[in-house]
Amino acid sequence: MVCVTVRREGVRAGAANIPRPMASSAVSAGSEALTYTRDRSKRRALIGSIITGTTIEWYDFYLYGSLFTVMQPHFFPTSNALSGWLLGLAAYATGFIIRPVGAVYFGRMGDVAGRKSAFFATLLLMGGATTAIGLLPGYDRVGVVAPALLVLMRLLQGFALGGEYGGAVIYVAENVPDGERGYYTSYVQITATLGLFVSMVVVLAVRNYLGIADFAAWGWRLPFVFSLFLVGVAGWVRAQLGESPLWERLRLEKRLAREPLVEAARNWKKLALALFAATAGQGVIWYTAQFFSVQFMTKLIGVPGPKATLIAAVALLCGMPFFVVFGALSDVIGRKRLMVVGNLLAAIGFFPIYRAMQIVSSPLNEVAMTALVFVQVLLVTMTYGPIAAFLVELFPARSRYVSLSIPYHLGNGIFGGLTGYLASSIAVSANNKFMGLAFPCTVALLTAVLGALFLPETARTRIWAEVRRGTGSGTGPYSTREPTGPQLRAPSGVHPVSPEA
Repeated sequence: MVCVTVRREGVRAGAANIPRPMASSAVSAGSEALTYTRDRSKRRALIGSIITGTTIEWYDFYLYGSLFTVMQPHFFPTSNALSGWLLGLAAYATGFIIRPVGAVYFGRMGDVAGRKSAFFATLLLMGGATTAIGLLPGYDRVGVVAPALLVLMRLLQGFALGGEYGGAVIYVAENVPDGERGYYTSYVQITATLGLFVSMVVVLAVRNYLGIADFAAWGWRLPFVFSLFLVGVAGWVRAQLGESPLWERLRLEKRLAREPLVEAARNWKKLALALFAATAGQGVIWYTAQFFSVQFMTKLIGVPGPKATLIAAVALLCGMPFFVVFGALSDVIGRKRLMVVGNLLAAIGFFPIYRAMQIVSSPLNEVAMTALVFVQVLLVTMTYGPIAAFLVELFPARSRYVSLSIPYHLGNGIFGGLTGYLASSIAVSANNKFMGLAFPCTVALLTAVLGALFLPETARTRIWAEVRRGTGSGTGPYSTREPTGPQLRAPSGVHPVSPEA
């Protein structure tokens, strides 16, 4: 491997006999051998391992969203059903507000100690908090301690999720070649919707098996406790994974950031750009389409809860393949175009879509209602499918985990996570069920405008160029540059031969 690194014309001229320091050669041989997973079957197995754990974490996090109307009498008893609903939404929102804090903590851990260690820790913390919710005593037994404990568990869930997403996306991105990053990371993008879908299916199955009365009395606890088994399986799967080869290469070459938070702070303009021109709009679209739509059906236009859940579940199932479609398409036409168009369509489309939902609700036309929710999910896939690859490409590997996680969880945790509560509160306060849509539409429009004006196109960025010898301290990423010399290069990724300037 060492002698290969002096390839080109110099090899034929006898340059292979030039002596080299042994220590430098050993480090180069070890680090240069680290590259993305070239075997496609192994790549698929690795991605399958990642998305299994990430789906379970999203299942855990969204389970409360699927059940809080049933749980509300046990933790927030009130004579006013509307007030109890808003209290439940507020408790749900606490899990989102804390996510940026988890992003900072676990993001730093992932950049300093490794990607695997961070997202393994988040899995265990999320599973423990979710299982504990299923075992909490109710208000009738311990009074105000019950809702306090529930909020604490939601905070722990949000804290854990703040570190999970970034780790999963980066781990996949750093194990696949340049040029296919949008396609492969889009499978991670499916997991959020898949986790929500699984939570809905589990809730429907348990409710139908136990009956409405038993489910409302105690059966709602079972989906939470079931998480203990799921986390055990996911934990075992993740324990078999190795470290990200790109991060490991930086470690061997002693080029890891000593303080990634400081490096991220120096890139504050990029953090702000990623938030306001990408993740904020994507976040409100996601939670309007996949969460607020269910609340709108059940609380504002009178669709029965089980039917609304089934309608949403079918729409999610039909929409999930489009995450991969738009992720792969972004490798061809770019990330920016899809994200900007998706935000713009949502900004101008939500009002007519929700007016149509009201029209088909009385009498309920289930097929038409499902189609309207599906259109919203399609907008989610257009903005969310490419955004993982975009964020990975926007930030350097040395501080990528924390830099990616902060704008993502501010956009999805604050802007997106508060969408359900804010939209519902605005609708109730204004006595107009459509007025709440002003919030997501405004944010999506602002994101579309800022994205069109200021977002860079990152699809041709080569993140592996950052760890080539001779490229400095790894402050990239570097844009794609076509070969100019007689040497041969593979079409993407890092290679055992380090190109000379």
